[in-house]
Amino acid sequence: MKRIAASILAADFGRLGDEVRAVEEAGADWIHVDVMDGHFVPNLTIGPPVVEAIRRVTSLPLDVHLMITNPERYIGDYAKAGATYLSVHQETCPHLHAVVQDIRRHGCKPSVVLNPATPFATLDAILADLDMVLLMSVNPGFGGQSFIEGALAKLSEARRAKNERGLNFLIEVDGGVKVQNAARVSAAGAEVFVIGTGIFEGPSYRERIEEIHRMIGGAAAA
Repeated sequence: MKRIAASILAADFGRLGDEVRAVEEAGADWIHVDVMDGHFVPNLTIGPPVVEAIRRVTSLPLDVHLMITNPERYIGDYAKAGATYLSVHQETCPHLHAVVQDIRRHGCKPSVVLNPATPFATLDAILADLDMVLLMSVNPGFGGQSFIEGALAKLSEARRAKNERGLNFLIEVDGGVKVQNAARVSAAGAEVFVIGTGIFEGPSYRERIEEIHRMIGGAAAA
């Protein structure tokens, strides 16, 4: 099943609760929450209290992406706040197995993220321990960037590794996915689509989400 994770980075933060409810009612499958520290990426966003507030207004899975250095310090905080999936960057975790194990101990589903220039092979030793792999198709830090075409080959590589080894991790893609390229991204292997401006910039969230679902569903059927 293909899933759309609505990224609140593109939402109106002045009415965040209403925005989360609106995309849930419009058919989003997950809510994606970007946590940035101004160090690993050049931007600052939200902390556990905002995640906790989002948890109170939706029953959808919360897909929390930690774009931060030393993520191991904050796993318990985000787990307590209500995260369903917790994604950490391979680039920030010298002891990646220990971080993944800690995420699972805290009752969340572990996911590891790769930046566009980080080879997929860096995850070979840990794939069996993951519930999801998140492949960035933009350089992390800001919404509204253009899709990096090289991500398509990495998505295909992830799908081959998953199938050849009989693993069950989800393949998520984040960055620049819109109606115009969603079918190609789906065909390459993506199963979870993080979409921000592609939803929130439209006049009708429902129309955007339904259109993207049609595009990725069609690619899956083909």
